[in-house]
Amino acid sequence: MRGIGGSCPQEPSEELRLGDPDPGLLTHPGVNVMLRKIAVAAASKPAVEIKQEGDTFYIKTSTTVRTTEINFNIGEEFEEQTVDGRPCKSLVKWESENKMVCEQRLLKGEGPKTSWTRELTNDGELILTMTADDIVCTRVYVRE
Repeated sequence: MRGIGGSCPQEPSEELRLGDPDPGLLTHPGVNVMLRKIAVAAASKPAVEIKQEGDTFYIKTSTTVRTTEINFNIGEEFEEQTVDGRPCKSLVKWESENKMVCEQRLLKGEGPKTSWTRELTNDGELILTMTADDIVCTRVYVRE
């Protein structure tokens, strides 16, 4: 079965190990001042909880600034918000056994083309890669 690690315990169990916010990502013309502040504050120690049942996912990310939650099914478009709060339609697909890719499309207005990937490595690390146009930011999480 494809997966990125099944269920995590009830308490968030992932800790940021690498990947401070990329200055290029934070200074991109489409990234607003509020997002820059959130990224700097949240980069220190976000907690990530991921629950998986087949191709249905629940991902909760908690920081000192805010908590976000998304629920989705692989291959089915759903509404969410970009990291800076713009409403978008997202579509997640499997790229490989342990890697999912999400393309985001803004519902209104203009802005950078955004996407993210999540990949579980053989070492148990969770690699999150976020893209805004040609700017890429990668974060690596390990279980506590």
